Amino acid sequence: MIRKEMAMKLDELKSLIKDSGIAGAGGAGFPSYAKLSDKADTIILNCAECEPLFRLHRQLLKRYSFEIISTLDKICECIGAKEFHVAMKRTYKTTAEAVERDIAAFKKGKTNYLHEVYPAGDEIVLIHDVTGKMVPAGGLPIDVGVIVYNVETVLNIYRALNGEKVTHKYVTVGGAVKNPQTYRVPIGTPLSYLVELSGGVTEKNTMILSGGPMTGKLALPSETVTKTTNGILVLPEDNPVIMSRRQNVRVLKRRTMSACCQCQMCTDMCPRHLLGYPIEPHRFMRGVKSDDATDTQAFLNTQYCSQCGLCEMVACKQGLNPRTLIGAAKQTLAKNGIKNTDKIEAHPLPERKMRRLTTSRLRQKLDLEKYNNPSLLTDEEVKVDRLYISLRQNIGAPSVPSVSEGQIVKMGELIANAPEKALGLPIHAPVDGKVLKISDEMIIIESAERK
Repeated sequence: MIRKEMAMKLDELKSLIKDSGIAGAGGAGFPSYAKLSDKADTIILNCAECEPLFRLHRQLLKRYSFEIISTLDKICECIGAKEFHVAMKRTYKTTAEAVERDIAAFKKGKTNYLHEVYPAGDEIVLIHDVTGKMVPAGGLPIDVGVIVYNVETVLNIYRALNGEKVTHKYVTVGGAVKNPQTYRVPIGTPLSYLVELSGGVTEKNTMILSGGPMTGKLALPSETVTKTTNGILVLPEDNPVIMSRRQNVRVLKRRTMSACCQCQMCTDMCPRHLLGYPIEPHRFMRGVKSDDATDTQAFLNTQYCSQCGLCEMVACKQGLNPRTLIGAAKQTLAKNGIKNTDKIEAHPLPERKMRRLTTSRLRQKLDLEKYNNPSLLTDEEVKVDRLYISLRQNIGAPSVPSVSEGQIVKMGELIANAPEKALGLPIHAPVDGKVLKISDEMIIIESAERK
């Protein structure tokens, strides 16, 4: 049962969430304490899970429905919000049944059913579809009085209210593996171990994608699970998803210069553009095509891109890569300290409803239908001999080691502090074990139960 006294004051709850090491359990990994504000009147639980093949959030919400809903109610009580919404899709039938059963006991709770489209889980899209409010371009959800958390993040808050730290992560392992499944594993688990845990690969010449097919990145088998790792996919090298990620930005630029026909499909299908944001990928691509950046606004407006990937994975009939090139442009702007500071009012375009893409059509387009399976959730303990724990687990500054090499640690013990006077979080030992090595990037711990 949640200890009521822990959730009475905003500062207490923020401190508890920070000290427990809770980051957004997916996406960019924004420290969850920093989202809390008494300016919010609405909290939205994001269970849209629009990335093809992943089922983690609906599985957790089904299994821990009461715990998650009661925690949302406690957060509302703490910050003075008037309501919370559980946003999911009607196709999540057993999850919806569990939510409808439990939410009836909470006066502030509401359910919202989303369309089976991509990207329904994009924060800006979700807020509009649930509340009708439009976050201004360049603004934040709190500007319209909204806080958005995903399912596992709220489950972690529930566990923090009961004295637990973030030491493990739920991860779906899918694609070309023998036994696709969703596991709860210690943070720092090598991705190669997850593939072995799922019975190994079933196809030749495969690669690992960390994250979903639309927003994930290629990963080496030696890379490890962090607080934001929702899932990994093992896919053959000739799958469209993998082929798109392997291309060189310089080559992509040259291809754009030779092949972009300015059809405008990338803009016509852009979810942020359809919400009225001032982003027009085709104008940016025109600048790339002409090797001409005189249309500076088109380049500056790339900062409103969510990197959802629809423009390059579906819209462009020439097989070009607007998302990748826009991502590179955004990095260059950030590196040079260039940022749009104005908040621009946005209004959805009338044609928005007609241009949304269903998740099932997306799976077919990306040749993923054969990998569409249940990936059942198991809470069975996964033991890993050696953990490689990154000090960069979230947006903000990296954590600062607080242990020394050779030190014996217990699960849940602090091993790295949040940086002083900076956005960041502490890290806690995922297992009982011994600190083998500390570097600028990671802490290596050998499990006390090593075979």
